[in-house]
Amino acid sequence: MRIEKCWFCSSAVYPGHGIQFVRNDAKIFRFCRSKCHKNFKMKRNPRKVKWTKAYRRLHGKDMTQDSTFEFERKRNRPERYDRNLTENTLKAIKTIDKVRSRREAKHIETRKKGKKAQLMREAVKELEQSISLVKAPSVLEEDKSYTLPKIKVKVSEAEAKNQPMEE
Repeated sequence: MRIEKCWFCSSAVYPGHGIQFVRNDAKIFRFCRSKCHKNFKMKRNPRKVKWTKAYRRLHGKDMTQDSTFEFERKRNRPERYDRNLTENTLKAIKTIDKVRSRREAKHIETRKKGKKAQLMREAVKELEQSISLVKAPSVLEEDKSYTLPKIKVKVSEAEAKNQPMEE
């Protein structure tokens, strides 16, 4: 039993599932669902569609280089059955899976760190702009450092009469 990869979104295609498209040059494309097949027929680029693995890897949202990906590679060499080797391989798969999940969690945490700093900067900026909503007006009158300097704009009477106010 072989689990294939969807050509468009890179998700797993299990036996008996999905759609297989064979081009005139005998190139085989496998799709996990009709959504991927339709996007392929519309000639969309998977690297530009936000929900695909290709987009996520290209924009740094998923891990791209890790030694654990080496174990996922497709191998077409038949191996002679050995019970001990199979047992050790199954144990190794479990540990590799744990390592990969730990590394993915670490990758996500490092991505979130930059976002937290950005959110803090935006919050400080918004607080500076609308301090009057947080502080009482009497405190703002006493301490002028909380208020922004007022800008005076000169408007001639002729301009004011010519341009009516809009609602």
